[in-house]
Amino acid sequence: MSSFWIMLIGSLVASSCGILGCFLILRRMAMLGDAISHAILPGIVFAFLISGSRESFPMLVGATLVGLLSTIIIQWMKQNGVQADAALSVTFTALFALGVILISLYTRQIDLDLDCVLYGEIAYVQWDTWQLGDLNMGPRALWMVGGVFLLNLLIILLFFKQFKLTTFDPALAAAVGIPVAFFHYLLMGMVSLTTVASFESVGAILVVAMLIAPAATAYLWTDRFHLMLSLSILFGILSAIGGYLLAVPLDASIAGCMAMMAGILFLFSFLFAPRHGLVSKWWYQRKWYSKPQ
Repeated sequence: MSSFWIMLIGSLVASSCGILGCFLILRRMAMLGDAISHAILPGIVFAFLISGSRESFPMLVGATLVGLLSTIIIQWMKQNGVQADAALSVTFTALFALGVILISLYTRQIDLDLDCVLYGEIAYVQWDTWQLGDLNMGPRALWMVGGVFLLNLLIILLFFKQFKLTTFDPALAAAVGIPVAFFHYLLMGMVSLTTVASFESVGAILVVAMLIAPAATAYLWTDRFHLMLSLSILFGILSAIGGYLLAVPLDASIAGCMAMMAGILFLFSFLFAPRHGLVSKWWYQRKWYSKPQ
């Protein structure tokens, strides 16, 4: 039963991250997920300092607010002449360093350490259950990441046209009256919330990998946006299940194997995807030039 919970929670994390990753990649903001996953560290620490507990809700609120703050700072710096990559790097390294300093200062007063914050362990999620009275509702992480996945799906379905237009042609979106800045920060809020919801149970490495790899893999297989979203979910689920099945015989980190499986799927697609794979391109070119003129 424990393997079922691990694969299910990993698949939900991968699906939620994969959908958002499609928008990030098409907006050329793929590394923003990595930046947010590090920048939210002081938000987690502040939430612990204020609440005095390790409950999930204060952590979600604090980290999401700091994640949004980091995106606002990055956008403000870009608008004032700082290069996008420099703005991103300076912001997330400064906030991450602040979080490390706060942990080192207050780790004796609060049951919180750097490994706890940075490296979640998905193998233990089935032991942290949600008790509703005398009823065992299952792993707490399942409800958290599952709820965030459904929320992301609902928001994207409600505002799909707006997200699509602001992603592909923000100038046209602004011309027809769509509030581009609002949907930008709404997307960043969804990324922050998803990152935080997945952070404690599965760890930063898996979250960052699933924000980028499944969407990048889907991008190689299709030029249709609807299909890209669906394929990102499929590749995310395959990465989660395949990574767990790989980790068991190797007795290795489950989250690490899931991230590695996502990389393997991307590498395979990079080589053999029908239209954009290197081998496929070489084959089509060889076939074309070999035709009699």
